[in-house]
Amino acid sequence: MSTDDTTSASLLEQLRRQSADPRRRILFTGATIVTMDPELGILHNSHLLVEGDAIAAIGPNLTADGAVVVDASGTILAPGFVDTHRHAWEAQLRRIMPDVDDLGGYVMSTLAGYATVYRPQDMYIGTRLAALTAIDSGITTMLDFSHNSRTREHSDAAIEALRDTGIRGVHASMGPHFGEWDRQWPADLTRLKDQYFSSDDQLLTLRMATLATDEIAGPVLAYGPELARTAADLGIGVSVDAVFGTSSSEAVLSWAEHGILGPDVTLIHATGLTSEAWKAMGESGTTVALAPTSDAQIGLETAIPAVDEALAVGIRPGLSIDVEVALASDMFTQMRALLAIQRMRAVNAAYGTGGDLSRITTHDVLDFATLQGARTNGLGDVTGSLTPGKKADLLVVQAEDLNNMPLNDPIGTLVLGSDARNITGVLVGGQPRKWNGQVLDVDLAALRSEVGASRTYVLNTPAN
Repeated sequence: MSTDDTTSASLLEQLRRQSADPRRRILFTGATIVTMDPELGILHNSHLLVEGDAIAAIGPNLTADGAVVVDASGTILAPGFVDTHRHAWEAQLRRIMPDVDDLGGYVMSTLAGYATVYRPQDMYIGTRLAALTAIDSGITTMLDFSHNSRTREHSDAAIEALRDTGIRGVHASMGPHFGEWDRQWPADLTRLKDQYFSSDDQLLTLRMATLATDEIAGPVLAYGPELARTAADLGIGVSVDAVFGTSSSEAVLSWAEHGILGPDVTLIHATGLTSEAWKAMGESGTTVALAPTSDAQIGLETAIPAVDEALAVGIRPGLSIDVEVALASDMFTQMRALLAIQRMRAVNAAYGTGGDLSRITTHDVLDFATLQGARTNGLGDVTGSLTPGKKADLLVVQAEDLNNMPLNDPIGTLVLGSDARNITGVLVGGQPRKWNGQVLDVDLAALRSEVGASRTYVLNTPAN
């Protein structure tokens, strides 16, 4: 897409004018297309056709009557990134503790402190801010691990925030760790499903969120046979946070014995687990969400993202942001951190031994951030790759910008060169959510005022 195209008001107007048409067509031409589909690979100087909310075709010299044609020469088309775990409600507390010492410091300041005074409107504002920021940085699917559901209204506000941004959102609902709450969870999951998630063909999906053990918040929030039955009865997946160390390893083996591991269960972090626990996870097809900067920066158990352990048992993990109170908000940071840490470990382990190196690649981390993230979120058939038939969740990335030119390796450029400023277009379900480098339908002045007022309230209200 040339500079003239991305700044063309008439082109965006055409896209917006046809947005309500379920048969709408957009034809991207002349792009380098990184499909992340193992069968399709990378296509050069090629076209991609969007029909309605899905990808209809990819290949050279496509035509489509009535399509809005976008000259995408000089760009990379790529799948939108998939965030497998973010506590979105915390967004108005971003970087409030950038040098947090450990997990205990985060838990006591945020979960035992700030979280206890959140109103439904604070849930809405934080979740909306996180989702809009995700879109801006190319994340088209975000799992919101919403573990501050103090009332029905708190849950409703978080879901409505996802809906209002147009992101492909996964609402993973959990009661809070500390403070007063209505104890409506997990029973309220039935209402949430009926009210917000009645269709299988919509942007929003529902999961249960739980903790690995009862060490922090007691047995009510800890995964086990009873919560597993609730999720199975509702037909929803489960995302389990704080999976690390000896106690979580023992819990994993217990879940395996009860038959409540499997592809619909995601274990988050997975640092410091025993080889026996990993074996049970691999054999059951359980999915894993790594949080590279969280593990390393906050220092969770070994502080080493468990990518080698996952790959050793056949698990290709997804990636996640985790907590913005102390961490970066974007997927580029997660990919680069994981790539650097794993390759450092591999070289260090073999240094002076003459042993073989086993290093992951830029393709690996991009796979984790897209296709494997979608699979981890239970959406592998929906998104995560540019495959005809999947939803049109895609990025338009400028390959000839100052920090990317010249385009030599498209995957290397996406992982090591690009950032949010290079993403000039984001489509979610075929709808433009960012165009000409700007997130659409956002009154920044109003948002800034709302976020500031919410932060002021949270910081100045005594914890319950």
